[in-house]
Amino acid sequence: MFELKLIDKEAIPRSLEKAERYRLLNEPGQAESICLDILQVDPTNQQALIIQLLAITDQFDEKLNINQARQILPHLDDEYNRFYYAGIISERRAIAVLKKGNPGSKATAYDSLVEAMNWYEKAQLIHPIGNEDAALRWNTCARIINHNPDLIPKPEERYELPLE
Repeated sequence: MFELKLIDKEAIPRSLEKAERYRLLNEPGQAESICLDILQVDPTNQQALIIQLLAITDQFDEKLNINQARQILPHLDDEYNRFYYAGIISERRAIAVLKKGNPGSKATAYDSLVEAMNWYEKAQLIHPIGNEDAALRWNTCARIINHNPDLIPKPEERYELPLE
């Protein structure tokens, strides 16, 4: 096993820029790795936590690590961010599930989109002035559902007790 090298705290701003750049270059694994290096020396770095969460969700098409992404949420200092990024996780899960197209994926995607919309509504209630990101994401989810009439909730399972 190789021992990982620690970065200097002074390198964090530049490393965050690199992580963001790798996300934009569609290399989320590299971005996530950089964030892990940053968090090794500054475990509460909010920007690194958010970029890491986004990098994980960028990889949902390949590996659906929902729990790994959700484990970051409690480490976010701001309640708005916890709600907003919980919505991002659910929304991106829905999109990844739709792309895979497995049996039951349309109902799962619908439920995940509605879950995302619920998180965005909570975030919208406490959003900072001038920040309408939660409303924009809510509208995106609504449009996906509205433009795909085959997205429907899972049917309720009914159980009938046997008669004796």
